[in-house]
Amino acid sequence: MVKEDFPALQGNIVYLDSAATTQKPRQVIEAIKEYYERYNANVHRGIYELARISTEIYEEAHEKVARFIGAKPQEIIFVKNCTEALNLVAQLLSQLVEGSNIVSTLAEHHSNLLPWWKLSKERGMELRLAEPDADGVIPEERITDLVDEETAIVAFHHSSNVSGHILDPRKVSKAAKKAGAFTVLDAAQSVPHLPVDVRELGVDAIAFSAHKMLGPMGIGVLWMREELLSRMEPVLLGGGIVSSVDLDLSPVWKDPPQRFEAGTPNVAGAYGFSAAIDYLLSHGVEKILPEERKLARALTEGLKERGFKVLGRDHTSIVSFWREDLDPHLLAYKLGREGVCVRSGYHCAEPLHRHLGISGTVRASLYLYNDGEDVERFFEALDRVM
Repeated sequence: MVKEDFPALQGNIVYLDSAATTQKPRQVIEAIKEYYERYNANVHRGIYELARISTEIYEEAHEKVARFIGAKPQEIIFVKNCTEALNLVAQLLSQLVEGSNIVSTLAEHHSNLLPWWKLSKERGMELRLAEPDADGVIPEERITDLVDEETAIVAFHHSSNVSGHILDPRKVSKAAKKAGAFTVLDAAQSVPHLPVDVRELGVDAIAFSAHKMLGPMGIGVLWMREELLSRMEPVLLGGGIVSSVDLDLSPVWKDPPQRFEAGTPNVAGAYGFSAAIDYLLSHGVEKILPEERKLARALTEGLKERGFKVLGRDHTSIVSFWREDLDPHLLAYKLGREGVCVRSGYHCAEPLHRHLGISGTVRASLYLYNDGEDVERFFEALDRVM
């Protein structure tokens, strides 16, 4: 059983909060321990054997992540999380941006909304936000209808962290490309759950985090097209990003991705990230979402039978629910006392909830270690609480 690989799941808990962070298999935990015990050294500049090995580990992690999403290693920039990646891409694109408006949606995680709000304010640009339908879902045409010849950037999610609905990035990127706009995809909730090939998506940049796909906290990814990265200057300045700096402080930047990875990186995190990808590949990434859909369907049906409303449709790995007579935080707290781990509130998507007139939801989110027994225990706990 998959669950046996996860030490944190050996206790009497039902973990349904994987959209916030996933549990870690022993293979990842042991990899991080192994790095610090055997390979710990700073990268790129040391010429002794330990430093060479540590550098190889770090570069191999770039290569492994690149293969996982169909990219080139020089297009993989390691950051500390998806939030940093989205802020970084906003700052990088500000070097190239032309146009009078930015398009996003009201269903975005704050991390893919506030950086564009900030950029629009700094540049005096209009921020156009596509509105969800009554189910809390953003149809692709509601995004593309806002795109015109003056659109500079289109930023949107691949899979919603509230409804779980999956958008088709190709439809949006096609309209954006026709308008000459850059496209940025928040893939935090998609890369962990389904096969993703960045070339097929047609977007210019994607962001995701290791900790949502069995890896450690503190490392994430910004992927951007090589032809764009080569035109950009670094945002963070310091060690590791220059080939030379002369007496008048005129730096010569290194090639991507090192140009955008200033300072000492999270090499142990990269090693753990590599182990997480190995684990996912051994399990079969293509198998994850179909199994999650079955469990999500059972959750949705059971919740509706008990009088709850459920956001979204065609549920994938996320089921957000509420009842107007119940405080979502109190319900989540009570479930937690029963050993069921769920999240409550706005889920860093407050504009979406406010637009729908909902004061918060409870979110149950699934991953490859969940099974039918978890669903049964969830409803047993819910019935006791109710």
